[in-house]
Amino acid sequence: MKNATKILALFVVLFLGFSSDIEAQCSMCKAVLESNMQSGDEAVGKGINGGIMYIMFVPYILLAVAGYFTYKHYLKNNKAQA
Repeated sequence: MKNATKILALFVVLFLGFSSDIEAQCSMCKAVLESNMQSGDEAVGKGINGGIMYIMFVPYILLAVAGYFTYKHYLKNNKAQA
């Protein structure tokens, strides 16, 4: 079990470490942002990119929280049976 925890911790560190430079944009958003950047408005692009990153990470965070509580429940049931 300790090995699985180490692998999970390594995955989380790598995932968070490499996620800071990701620029996720759909083609429609990209077209609007490129036209805004040509007019000199770069703040809109950074805000939209941050929003996309936020929307992308929320399901992963919720899944991690649900997995944590499921794991704690599993440990509690195994302790009660022993």
